[in-house]
Amino acid sequence: MSNITENVSTEQLKELDRKHFLHPTTAIKQHQENGPTLIIEEGEGIYLTDINGNKYIDGMSSLWNVNVGHGREELAEVAKEQMKKLAFSSCFQGMSHEPVIRLAKKLSTLTPGDLNVSFFTSGGSESNDTAFKLVRHYWKLKGETKRTKIIALKRGYHGITVGATSATGIEQFQNMATAQAPDFIHATTRFKTDCELGDRTDSDFAGSVRGVIESEGADTVAAVILEPIQGAGGMFIPPDGYLQAIRDLCDEYGILMITDEVICGFGRTGKMFGVDNWNVVPDVMTVAKGITSAYSQLGAVIIRETLRDELSELSDGMFFHGFTYSGHPVACAVALKNIEIIEREDLVSNAKQMEAVLKKGFEYLEEKYPFVTKTRAIGLLAAFELYKDRENEIPFDPSLAVAPKLVQECLKRGLVVRPVIFEGSNTIVMAPPLTTTKEQVEEMIQIFDDSLSAIEKSICEK
Repeated sequence: MSNITENVSTEQLKELDRKHFLHPTTAIKQHQENGPTLIIEEGEGIYLTDINGNKYIDGMSSLWNVNVGHGREELAEVAKEQMKKLAFSSCFQGMSHEPVIRLAKKLSTLTPGDLNVSFFTSGGSESNDTAFKLVRHYWKLKGETKRTKIIALKRGYHGITVGATSATGIEQFQNMATAQAPDFIHATTRFKTDCELGDRTDSDFAGSVRGVIESEGADTVAAVILEPIQGAGGMFIPPDGYLQAIRDLCDEYGILMITDEVICGFGRTGKMFGVDNWNVVPDVMTVAKGITSAYSQLGAVIIRETLRDELSELSDGMFFHGFTYSGHPVACAVALKNIEIIEREDLVSNAKQMEAVLKKGFEYLEEKYPFVTKTRAIGLLAAFELYKDRENEIPFDPSLAVAPKLVQECLKRGLVVRPVIFEGSNTIVMAPPLTTTKEQVEEMIQIFDDSLSAIEKSICEK
């Protein structure tokens, strides 16, 4: 078997990358000046190996998505066998095939409540755009044509297609778009349960979801979308009762509730889905990432059976929405095997057990370093923040780039994690594979310890 690097040196590969590859979510000028950060060649378990033979712990599951870890040969085998049998067949015009049928049924056994009907996409952004289109179509069919508005949360992340970017409550992503899609509104008050329950005495009430609904008019709102745990925006865990308050609020005003489980789904939080931590059933759930552990591109929009039945009753015509790769047979076969691995190896429980190990390690870091604070973890989704004065929540000067510096120090020591620096924050987020062991978590904590020690003097003197 030929190697990708055959007859091409590392330096030549770097130069080819620099000249011909426009990287996603990357500083273009920096890439043009320096070339690729790493060129990864292999993955095995929780580890990545670059083209120079350097080994790294994949503390982010790459993009929060390699849930069962790298190098799973049985996933490659099932993809190969499905390609040999049926590489592709359209699902348009009522056509179907066994893998998509089996996957849709399997998902119905995993999701809460009567979320039993799946529409398949190629990823998270497509799933969320589909959800927006679907709920607006639903209200149009019901004759409530003013119900077009989608309410999302500040610092929520929902993807990078036009609709998904418009729902994303992170300014940097919105600024990339020349224009925002209409009728997307952001609640700026995050996680204030009392406001959502109707307490109007809070000074931030107007920015709550309830405040936005009352301001805009409930009869103009199609849906509320939120992540059970905000991921890319900084890994924020809602307080107990918050998701239920949003569920009750949506029920009160007859608004549909969408939960974005693209990161949280398939065991990441120590439950199969993020909402399972609070026993909440949305009307629509969007998934991707962990559904195949990134071994194939797949996403889904999972809706309540009653919603599908209403759509059926309200319209006899064509459902004019579908992607070429909706229900791709190879991706569906891989998803089925991936879910089998998650269940067989009890990886959801392992994620919950590793949460306790992470929290213990974070407590140690918080005790040792006076600038480490707000440590948090739910399953294998975790974060901590860096403050110049944590008692008074005084941040570091943004020019110090404290979080990016720490991430670089971790990388030098063989750990890949991610900085979040939106709105002047210095947050470190991590989401290692669900196969991670106690010893591997402790190794990550030791790398954090060494890396924090390396930057401590320089940042504390500023």
